[in-house]
Amino acid sequence: MNKMNNTKSTHIEPAIKELFSHFFDGEPVSAELIDTSRGEDDFRNTLIITTDGGKRFVLKIVSNDFTFPERIQMWQRTVEEYRDLGYYCPRIFCDKSGGFPLIEYRGKRCIVYAEEFSIFKPMSDRAADGNDQAVSAKAYFDDIWCMSAKLAAKKLDHAEYTSGYCLFDTFCPSDRTDEVMENALEWKEYAFSLPAEFLEQVQRIWDAWSANREALKERYFLLPTSVFQADLNPTNLLIDENGAFRGVYDFNLCGRDVFLNYLMRENYADFEEELELILRALTIAKEHYAFSEDEKAAALPLYRCVKPLWYTRVYDLKQAGGDTVGIKHCLDRIEHYLNADIDFISYMA
Repeated sequence: MNKMNNTKSTHIEPAIKELFSHFFDGEPVSAELIDTSRGEDDFRNTLIITTDGGKRFVLKIVSNDFTFPERIQMWQRTVEEYRDLGYYCPRIFCDKSGGFPLIEYRGKRCIVYAEEFSIFKPMSDRAADGNDQAVSAKAYFDDIWCMSAKLAAKKLDHAEYTSGYCLFDTFCPSDRTDEVMENALEWKEYAFSLPAEFLEQVQRIWDAWSANREALKERYFLLPTSVFQADLNPTNLLIDENGAFRGVYDFNLCGRDVFLNYLMRENYADFEEELELILRALTIAKEHYAFSEDEKAAALPLYRCVKPLWYTRVYDLKQAGGDTVGIKHCLDRIEHYLNADIDFISYMA
């Protein structure tokens, strides 16, 4: 879910000046175009516009199947919930008539909304500027999970739309399944192409994973939910000039989610480091959020569903190539963590 940005300065077309006037006052004099599109079916252009008075504003021009008025309104509400907790998020704006215009732009039918220009830089920009305080999200780990736990404790119910991390559901109409299942199916396809000597273990892993997922599904929808920003990467974490964590932006994956799923999905690395991160996040979260008995009971099967066939496990298998020792090592680690009796409950109590 990381973004590849293509940034360039651009002249302001008369149509963009006209569009800007529907949202803001002032005369646009320059614009910076940021292209975060992800293929033909997910077009995203951001225009950072400077007016003759020196003020800066943001216009988002989007064409995909998960950006539409009702969802943008949900993002607006969620931004205010974060702000109410003391975290900075740039506000999202309708046009002056209270709507979101539809326009023809670069051969596409696009929806347009506006944002406040952020008063803080994202962590990635500060790192690029050579500021050592902002190089790693690890420095802000406690801040991030304190914030997320406080959002979870609100148990927000204003979103009928799921987050980009949803489980047993889809994020947008073009999704065939949730991302966890998508990862698992990719793993299955590759693993069953391995030499015959590994197929018994591959089948055993797949059967165990499938049985665990099916059992989890019976209890998953009993777990409490809230609404989260759902993309805590360094390009979205906002840091002030002193290196202090201030908030987040970029809400286009925002939505309703189970807190435990969100917590496990946002923490990823190799097996050992990943588990350490999850346990640490749980320890921080419980200071601000009371885990229910249902959540405690679901933590282990949820971990076994989300993590053993994570997309990086396919990568590791492919990296092993024809090395039978390397393949066996990958499969053994997956099987170990698929069956490991991890005591999540003591970190949630």
